Amino acid sequence: MNAKSAISKEIFAPHDERMLGAVQVKRRTKKKIPFLATGGQGEYLTYICLSVTCFSICSVTNKKPAQASITKVKQFEGSTSFVRRTQWMLEQLRQVNGIDPNRDSPEFDLLFENAFDQWVANTASEKCTFFQVLHHTCQRYLTDKKPEFINCQSKIMGGNSILHSAADSVTSAVQKASQALNERGERLGRAEEKTEELKNSAQQFAETAHKVRSRQGK
Repeated sequence: MNAKSAISKEIFAPHDERMLGAVQVKRRTKKKIPFLATGGQGEYLTYICLSVTCFSICSVTNKKPAQASITKVKQFEGSTSFVRRTQWMLEQLRQVNGIDPNRDSPEFDLLFENAFDQWVANTASEKCTFFQVLHHTCQRYLTDKKPEFINCQSKIMGGNSILHSAADSVTSAVQKASQALNERGERLGRAEEKTEELKNSAQQFAETAHKVRSRQGK
């Protein structure tokens, strides 16, 4: 089981949350800590996770809408378990900064109502996938006060561009299959025409031969 699957199972599933996406990150700039207590827990890995909580059906009202949140999860050195740290509701997200819209870059910033973090993703593709899911989730779950996405590549702003790509691939496959069937139909049509021509020629030859034999008999 990879780290993201383990986080989903260990951190979110027990609380009836469904993890939609996660990205492993490191800080671009070291966070200023005025006082560092002794006996710290050492090195750790950090993940920014996007999840959604589905509320149970109430007997008085209908099912409440799902709520999405962004959670910082850590795994400390020497431990196989994960620890939930800071969590923000998606409504608190104010700005998502992709840093550079002209190239694949692992750097990004997240601005919340009361926090601002500068991150570097493990890879640029991991950041891109997380941004696509994040943008799509904002469009789906936030009715107003959607966060601003700046300095992001156009492929990110599609939100569900992964699904679009898959749909395009399916459409392309269908079109190719249709074209192949059409070409096969044309070939079969030409073969049928050729067969009909040969049949007519054979029939004409037979009739001619019959006429010749009839004349010879006379």
